[in-house]
Amino acid sequence: MIEYFSDFMTWFENFIAVFMLTYVLFFLILGVSSYLAIVKNFRSKYDLPKDLMLKSNQVPGVSVVVPAYNEGEVIVDNLKSFLSLQYPKFEVVVVNDGSNDDTLEKLILNFDLKKVDFYYDEKIKTKSVRGHYKSTNPVFDKLLVVDKFNGGSKADASNAGVNSSRYPLFICTDMDCILKNDTISKLVLPFMTEKKRVIATGAGIRISNSCKVKEGTIEEVRFPKEMFPRFQELEYVRSFLFGRMAWSRMNALLLVSGGLGMFEKEAFFEAGGYYHHSFAEDFDLIIRMRKLMHEKKEAFSIRYIDEPLCWTQVPDTLGLFMTQRSRWGRGLIQTIKIHRKIFFNPEYGITGMLAFPYFVFFELLVPIIELLGVIVFILTLVFLDVNLDFILYLLLIVYLFYQVITLISILIDEFIFKNYNNLKEILILITMSMIEPVLYHPINTFAFLRGYWLFLTKKQPKWGDMKRKGFEMRYLNS
Repeated sequence: MIEYFSDFMTWFENFIAVFMLTYVLFFLILGVSSYLAIVKNFRSKYDLPKDLMLKSNQVPGVSVVVPAYNEGEVIVDNLKSFLSLQYPKFEVVVVNDGSNDDTLEKLILNFDLKKVDFYYDEKIKTKSVRGHYKSTNPVFDKLLVVDKFNGGSKADASNAGVNSSRYPLFICTDMDCILKNDTISKLVLPFMTEKKRVIATGAGIRISNSCKVKEGTIEEVRFPKEMFPRFQELEYVRSFLFGRMAWSRMNALLLVSGGLGMFEKEAFFEAGGYYHHSFAEDFDLIIRMRKLMHEKKEAFSIRYIDEPLCWTQVPDTLGLFMTQRSRWGRGLIQTIKIHRKIFFNPEYGITGMLAFPYFVFFELLVPIIELLGVIVFILTLVFLDVNLDFILYLLLIVYLFYQVITLISILIDEFIFKNYNNLKEILILITMSMIEPVLYHPINTFAFLRGYWLFLTKKQPKWGDMKRKGFEMRYLNS
């Protein structure tokens, strides 16, 4: 028995070594691709002057779709922020998804809403829509409110909003998100300038938990105060700048964040819209849109903009964090299972041969491999002489590699966007990166594994379980 286990350990050590080497090489490729994408983005900023876009009537119309479920606390100020976006041709479609608080009442009172006759073309099936509301005040003529029965998911609410929208492009975001006033013009630019058919664009997202916010607008960007938001700030900088820019450069982007994404409505409808029962509706949608274009054999692109255009609240306690990441874990394994036929399928081009396998090997399997590594390590302590030198060297290489990636991401982010107020905040972020592998990463891994388990055992809570806190500014005078 000991001999068989010893042979397994030798095989496992070789497997881990090859796996980690492949992982490192992949990230080096992503790093180079990310750098080239950032350079290209900087040059493209001058393709079409911003002032020209804001004054032109020839720009494509954009609908901003915002699902709202029990958002009475934030909806008035945040909606005013959406209505203040700078773009010549847009509307804001708010979907009241069966809220059981005063969300609809506040909308009616603060925006002078009246129920109107509305031709509702239900291209994507949703829970029944009770009515549509428009404002009698011309100041709010860009606003449309959709009132519907609760569909149990953000996907259902978003689909109802897109069904009700009038423009060929739409942005999907969240009511707690705060967008830069030029967000639409930045996201729409690839649709206007690229030769290929652009079906979606995304952009950087940052954390608003400690920001100074007034009437739905960020007055001052502040570094997160709590531990979990700080770790997530670090994670967002690395993943959005280092990862998604690289995939965008290769035209292999598989994920446009649910917090901020712009989509071509025609491709959205043809792909079937958001999947109502998905726990990762944003991930699932992009895969289905890519599959659609590959099957039609039509050239297309999905682009990512390196500039942060959206600020959103993130979980600031262990319980909320576990809820969110477990949901992400369920969504990851669910989506990969649904679309497993494209795995290494040449019919789906770079999606099937590179992007999807990457998510299988380096997103889905890594938490499982890490758990197996811990189990095997404990067993070797009991039954065998442990090759501690090999294990320590391997851990050191992985640790240093992540430190290099994180440090480069932080420095690039600060050099280009200057989101932090002083050197102290940057040093805090670097310090967090040093303790991230031993404190934050194990919790995150456990949450994803829990999500896998919940999916396999079919224990799936509904959308809306995670409660938000109000922004700091709303409590200054209380």
